[in-house]
Amino acid sequence: MTDDAPVTEQPDTRPLDELLDEIYHGQERISQADIYRRAVAAELPAELLSRIAALPQGEYAADEAADLLGGTVG
Repeated sequence: MTDDAPVTEQPDTRPLDELLDEIYHGQERISQADIYRRAVAAELPAELLSRIAALPQGEYAADEAADLLGGTVG
């Protein structure tokens, strides 16, 4: 038995980061619905899709979306 705390796996957010970089190129704000549609089309993992689906309806700047979804903006 070890004293290590259980490790909870975080999903790989690189696909999310890449998607956000792509869809926000030349755009200031994008709606939650558009982000979700693009994520489905990009075949993001279910964990990331559920995060996007959980966003309240509205428009988000790239940094807001990344903060809320757990990604980063490059």
